[in-house]
Amino acid sequence: MYLTLDGFKISRMSRSSASSVVSSVGALKLERAAITVRGLPLLAMAFQTLGIIYSDIGTSPLYVLNGIWSNSGDSPPKEDVIGGVSAIVWSLTLIPLLKYVFISLHYGTYEGEGGSFALFQGLYPPRAFEAAPTRDSVAASQGGEHQMNKRRAPEKLRWVFLIWSLFGTSLAMADGVLTAAVSVTSAVGGIAVAKPEVAQDAMPISIAFLVALFIAQPFGTARLASVFAPITCCWLLLLAATGIFNITAFPGIWRAYDPSRAVMYFVRTKNYDTLAGVLLAVTGCEALFANLGQFNILSIQLSFGAFAYPALILAYLGQGARLIQDGPSVIANVFYLTIPGKANGPLFWILYVFAILATLIASQAMITATFSLVQQLVNMKSLPPFRLVHTSEKIQGQVYIPAVNWTLMVGTIIIVVAFKDASKLTNAYGFAVSTVMFTTTALIALQTYYVKQMPIIIAVVFFTVFGFFDGLFWGASLKKVPAGAWVPLMIGLILLALMIFWNWAKGLEERFDVTSRQNLGRFLVISEKPEDLRYRTDSTSISEEVADKGSERDATLYCVGPTLDIHDQRRRELGRLPLLAVFHRMAHERGVPHSFTGFIHQWPALPRFAVFINVHVLPVARVTLEDRYVVEKVETLPGVYGVTYYLGFREYVDVEINEIVKRIYALESRINPDGAQVIIRELETVVSQYTHIVPYYDLVSKTISNGRLAPIRNSIRRFLIEDIYRRLCVMFPETVNWLAKPDECV
Repeated sequence: MYLTLDGFKISRMSRSSASSVVSSVGALKLERAAITVRGLPLLAMAFQTLGIIYSDIGTSPLYVLNGIWSNSGDSPPKEDVIGGVSAIVWSLTLIPLLKYVFISLHYGTYEGEGGSFALFQGLYPPRAFEAAPTRDSVAASQGGEHQMNKRRAPEKLRWVFLIWSLFGTSLAMADGVLTAAVSVTSAVGGIAVAKPEVAQDAMPISIAFLVALFIAQPFGTARLASVFAPITCCWLLLLAATGIFNITAFPGIWRAYDPSRAVMYFVRTKNYDTLAGVLLAVTGCEALFANLGQFNILSIQLSFGAFAYPALILAYLGQGARLIQDGPSVIANVFYLTIPGKANGPLFWILYVFAILATLIASQAMITATFSLVQQLVNMKSLPPFRLVHTSEKIQGQVYIPAVNWTLMVGTIIIVVAFKDASKLTNAYGFAVSTVMFTTTALIALQTYYVKQMPIIIAVVFFTVFGFFDGLFWGASLKKVPAGAWVPLMIGLILLALMIFWNWAKGLEERFDVTSRQNLGRFLVISEKPEDLRYRTDSTSISEEVADKGSERDATLYCVGPTLDIHDQRRRELGRLPLLAVFHRMAHERGVPHSFTGFIHQWPALPRFAVFINVHVLPVARVTLEDRYVVEKVETLPGVYGVTYYLGFREYVDVEINEIVKRIYALESRINPDGAQVIIRELETVVSQYTHIVPYYDLVSKTISNGRLAPIRNSIRRFLIEDIYRRLCVMFPETVNWLAKPDECV
């Protein structure tokens, strides 16, 4: 049975046996698809993208030409300007437009998310969703033997690809710090053109603007987009208009559309380093991909291809035309000195104000992209579970992460103070961008072959073409590491170390959790007489006839010895405690939670009514009370039920025992009309005496005894697990997001 709900497909899977209910609680499998809109809603969403995605790449005209030709040097000759602008035009065409907008956006995850880590998820999907039906898997399953031969990414290379994708993701987040610093200081620094006497105040003014931007983040992506989109729209229109006006100064600048001009420029000048300046024109292209989860493919393609791209092309052509015509008088600040009219005229101040606003919004683009990336990493257990505040009633990907927001703010302010001016910041800026671009190219090529199942020649051609251009940019920016690019590299390596450590430690914990989980029938047996116990060699130790007897109220429960050996005769008779216990499950693995087995072995007693509850967050904002609880009975053990508790991503956990009891009443009345009244009376006596039991581990490192270096390895392992990971788990508990209070949502 399939249900559709706001663009999300939900399938209810049937159970093969009643004894598997507890081990597969929450059998609703879902596929969160990318947002699908058409018509006016699509145009509205495309307009919103202007306020979130394009201000980063849209503010590059502020500093690109001065990144190629220094403001302290001589004005370049005409052919060099045409060649440099040609390199900019074709870089914008090949990378943001072709590679990202028309190719990369189709490689998002099943949840419609983008970015380097989303590409890794495509290669190695999380286990919790591998069984979920998708359009590709359904179509492939109809292919019979073809499905048997489906290519899969090699498991032995998982860690290699994981580290590679995490490195790209960490540099993308480091880029978020630099974007805000470079963009805002470049815009504010333009005041020196009209008011040289206040040039020394540019840094504190920039910091004030940045603080205001980060303080505004809790309002959410949708609200900020509604304010920022009109500003960015006006900014891009101003760029296009001034570009058209400036082109009239030298119409021959249109020759920049000839790609041979760019090639001949580098052949003639042999100045390979200027590629680092050209790279600044495509900064922000990764935000097109990383923000995919907040919008959709069509909206991004429409807004960039039909609006942002032509506006940027006109702006660069116009600046090039003026640089050819008035080179010595505009080289000091190509953007502000090529504004039509007087240096202190009304158009100058209009563009100055919009430049500051646009750069603040450019910073917003990378901040939002960073939130999206951190959300992916938290969901994939590659970062501690920071508190996520969902800011939209419609789009799950729109989140605000307080810890990340304030960390970005502090880091950005430190960067601005340390580098002091925009010219030094641009040296640090390009390295992170080029590295992330190359990472994305490599991962898309792998996805083309393994996920899209295309011929290997297509993957090789894609990697060869775009990897060549990315490699050129990366090589040019690598030379700037001593001049400041070491900053994003250092930030990226620190984040990478944290992600690898968390993946390793969380993997150890989850493997322990999986191996310690037990099938209910393996350690609890039920009979009227001890001699009726029968052991089997399969996954359950309860025979059919004994299971039938076990449904009676007077049946005796026994706990098998902790060795779980089917030939082990140790067992203890269990009593029944007069209470209702709710055992929370923290994962979707098979088997009862470790807290339940610990409870049984410690007392030993079983609550008269035990509920195994699995919290399942759906990709919708809110779930009605009618659909919130799904209750099923475990037939092999009286008084035990499995409950799936469904939440919307804007809701918090508040288990209502009375609602669960009502559904147990209805369930028992339906499947056992004769004995339902007895169970209902017993429930009424214990419903007021209920307790919640949440899994908790006191993490201890395992001792490894092999090898001469074992003592050193054990010491390091103990330090990492018990002193660092354990404390981080206390600081960032797994329940931080689904136990959030309503007033923590904006």
